[in-house]
Amino acid sequence: MKKENNKSKSQQIAEKTIFAAFNILKEAGGEMRGKDVVDKIRETIIFDEYESHRYGKTGYIRWESIMHFYTIDCIKAGYLRKNKGTWILTDEGEKAIKLGSEKLLNNATKLYREWDKKRKKETVEDDIENFTEENSSQVQKSIISQYEDIAFNEIRNFIIDKNPYEFQDLVAELLRAMGYHISEVAKRGPDGGIDIIAYTDPLGTRQPRIIVQVKHRPKDSVSSDEVQKLAGTLKRNSDVGIFVTSGNFSKPAIKEARESREHIELIDFDRLISLWQEYYSKLSDEQKNLLPLHPIYFLGSNE
Repeated sequence: MKKENNKSKSQQIAEKTIFAAFNILKEAGGEMRGKDVVDKIRETIIFDEYESHRYGKTGYIRWESIMHFYTIDCIKAGYLRKNKGTWILTDEGEKAIKLGSEKLLNNATKLYREWDKKRKKETVEDDIENFTEENSSQVQKSIISQYEDIAFNEIRNFIIDKNPYEFQDLVAELLRAMGYHISEVAKRGPDGGIDIIAYTDPLGTRQPRIIVQVKHRPKDSVSSDEVQKLAGTLKRNSDVGIFVTSGNFSKPAIKEARESREHIELIDFDRLISLWQEYYSKLSDEQKNLLPLHPIYFLGSNE
């Protein structure tokens, strides 16, 4: 690749996109869905024809692929974490912003190489480092990271397209797959804060009674007031409340649930998908159709 001022085009692209991503994450409070970060970068940076080139084989955009490639450096440097499609800026990453775009990326790459060199020694691999192999490993991680982001966003969009009652049914079927017995699922109209009632036995004679509140608001955070309202529906001492949302919970809501005298479990979108994946094999074909998944296995590593 042609270099300008001893800096490759890939390096230039990485510097400006990684730096932009870190600033976007900082402004968002430290975390954001990877897709939203990419969309925000697309809105704020003008890319030329070379940077916007779409690879025929994968369909990926050049600048996006390069950015994903260099996020591996940032993760190993301790600047960034990724969790089920969400990018999380660490305290170290926020401090690294002060270095500027060039030094930030250089430091991340340096720390990654130090980590990789140490890993190779610890696993008693060959002392001679082969740059091509090293590069290939990072490319593989970058591609898998992109696939994971794409898959998670497709799942999220599938859920977003459901209406509130379809989402409620999905939650009820998940609870059935987990071994709970559903006594009641709210019909259309006011539900008094109770969407699903479940028990641990078919007749509902054993404790606890499980009161479930379901909110299909994928772009909103559940407030502490809403968690308090759920707590107010728990009339028996043994009642357990479960709040399920297709979005997330505000920090005050999480604090409210944790400190509540009543037992309240919070299930946000990420936890819901994790549970759906965990119990997928126990679902019937009809239940699976509510959110059909197809697992694919990639060659991994022991890192």
